[in-house]
Amino acid sequence: MDVNTMPRYTGPISDAKFPHLTIILCATGLLFASWFMVLEVTSNKYNRSILKELTIASLAALFLGFGTTFLLLWVGIYV
Repeated sequence: MDVNTMPRYTGPISDAKFPHLTIILCATGLLFASWFMVLEVTSNKYNRSILKELTIASLAALFLGFGTTFLLLWVGIYV
């Protein structure tokens, strides 16, 4: 099999969509992170819920992680 005749690999997500995905995912992650910070500042020890805190923090980390990955891909650092 000749390498020159093989089709070039392209990723499942187009390069043109990286900026949009970066902005949307990072904005959503920052929204969840700010919600988590407001929740931590305004709640006292009697009305805290560990499940709610872990859920919000996990969502913030997930969205910010994927947003950072697409930011790196957008600027040309292929991870």
